[in-house]
Amino acid sequence: MKLNQCLKSLVIGAFALALPLTAQAAPIVIKFSHVVAQHTPKGQAADYFKKIAEERTKGRVKVEVYPNSQLYKDKEEMEALQLGAVQMLAPSLAKFAPLGIKEFELFDLPFIFDNYNELHKVTQGPVGAKLLSKLEAKGVHGLAYWDNGFKVMSANKPLKTPEDFKGQKLRIQSSKVLDSQMRSMGANPQVLAFSEVYQALQTGVVNGTENPPSNLYTQKMHEVQKYVTLSDHGYLGYAVIVNKKFWAGLPADIRTILEGAMKDATKYANDIAKKDNDEALAAVKKSGRSQFITLTPQERAAWKKTMDKAHKEHMNRIGADLIKEVYAATGYNPN
Repeated sequence: MKLNQCLKSLVIGAFALALPLTAQAAPIVIKFSHVVAQHTPKGQAADYFKKIAEERTKGRVKVEVYPNSQLYKDKEEMEALQLGAVQMLAPSLAKFAPLGIKEFELFDLPFIFDNYNELHKVTQGPVGAKLLSKLEAKGVHGLAYWDNGFKVMSANKPLKTPEDFKGQKLRIQSSKVLDSQMRSMGANPQVLAFSEVYQALQTGVVNGTENPPSNLYTQKMHEVQKYVTLSDHGYLGYAVIVNKKFWAGLPADIRTILEGAMKDATKYANDIAKKDNDEALAAVKKSGRSQFITLTPQERAAWKKTMDKAHKEHMNRIGADLIKEVYAATGYNPN
């Protein structure tokens, strides 16, 4: 009888001890850092992922979103992820070549995608999956591709023909392909962190840049750019990535829930991308600060023919077989 009472007391005591431990268990924190404004497609998608991840894990996960380079600038965030200072990023696809995976620069090739349907054949197909798998060797796990949109060119002079680019200092991301693209048009490419672009445009350090309309508008670049050419010459998208060690160390059930949340956040991101860019263009037009230039089919063809040099220059570097696989999927015809 005494033994039973003793066992009963031990069980009750253990249960009493377990309750406060369970109640006080700290949530798993995911620091999600990015460099664009909260109201861009990426910013909204990051906030949506936070919302549904926290709801579905019933508070076991807390996602802290840091937009607008609050924690790290372009060049710093990848190292921060690898070191575990942050757990999640959504860098532009151009950021992976400096990491040693030059194949990602195929997304920077000008005019390689004409529309979202062509793009998604790649990002949502075997080529996209193959590229994400290459991140594992760098301590990074790829989760998804998020769209932003197709880029417009802005400057303080009208850019209609390749000749108009000559001598212009144009900001680019750090990308050998984008460097070639601008040089093919006679411009002088300048690599700058995204957070520094507005001031550089305002002070004349650079004359112009390229961006999807949502970035142009939310960063107020249109206020210091007289002309916007509706060129749709290139694509800007992101890969959502996590620290590989952190991801592998998550409880299996949590990881499964987060994968589902990311799948839904990706659909949300891609659904709003075109709408947000269309609304941003309308807002820029309404502001009256920038004059729009629409290329004729002949002018656009001249841009494409000139920029095709970037394809030829980087065919072997990125991978001829990989690029031809994309050409086959999208129907792209090089000049």
